[in-house]
Amino acid sequence: MPPMTVDAHVHVWDISGGKFQVEYDWLAETSEVLRRTYTLDDLEPDLGRYGVDALVLVQAADSTAENAALLDAAARAPRPAVVVGWLPLHRPERMPDALSRYPGLVGVRHMIHRDPDPEWLLRPEVSRSLALLAEAGLSFDAVAERPDLLAQVPVIAARHPTLPVVLDHLGKPPIAAGGWQPWADLLAAAAAQPNVVAKISGLATVSAPGFTAAHWRPYVEHTLAVFGADRVMLGGDWPFTLSAATYATVWRATLDALADLSPGDRAAVLGETAARIYRIPL
Repeated sequence: MPPMTVDAHVHVWDISGGKFQVEYDWLAETSEVLRRTYTLDDLEPDLGRYGVDALVLVQAADSTAENAALLDAAARAPRPAVVVGWLPLHRPERMPDALSRYPGLVGVRHMIHRDPDPEWLLRPEVSRSLALLAEAGLSFDAVAERPDLLAQVPVIAARHPTLPVVLDHLGKPPIAAGGWQPWADLLAAAAAQPNVVAKISGLATVSAPGFTAAHWRPYVEHTLAVFGADRVMLGGDWPFTLSAATYATVWRATLDALADLSPGDRAAVLGETAARIYRIPL
């Protein structure tokens, strides 16, 4: 029986706002291909083609309104799907009510890479909210796409040792330039905290055109070396990835980069880690 496969990083959005009136202001600054509505129906053929068993839907707006839209999409999905949403972590006094309003969330994310405050993640009030997440059994996804943000990941992980911290997109390694430092040491520092988990996702958008698995392999192998397979998961980052490559191209490159794993390690990366961290019912 093939190992369970989880795509742990999928987005959906409605540029018309939909009935939940969610606005995605950042779309004005991004690729034209992303400026349209994307639903799981658009992705379903590829999910079936590559044997994806379950999904993690991830927020793309710092808005509680989007939580309802994502939870509805997850409930209607033809395969198990869970949601990493958004809660007002900067307002810890509002967190108990917010947590009770969205009991279906398995994790929370804030778009720290777009926040005007580069040290938003280190704020005392955010720390109080992260403690509440840990108490509630939720995880936190860190979009640490810059070295300064990646350096903050082990800091918050050490402050909250019972909180699973998921590093999205491997902290965006400098693949296109063939760079290595400071990314490699910062990733190792994050991995030194046992509650940090790495997500192999979003690599297409930091790669040069015409990338192959060979371009990704050194970064993936370093990740596996410092984290271990039981703390690594993968995600397609659809539809963001469409600004650089098709879902099929990304998924094949990801699987090819993992081709040398043992069966046990492969099973962990393809699905077991994500199922454990995000409490996916299978």
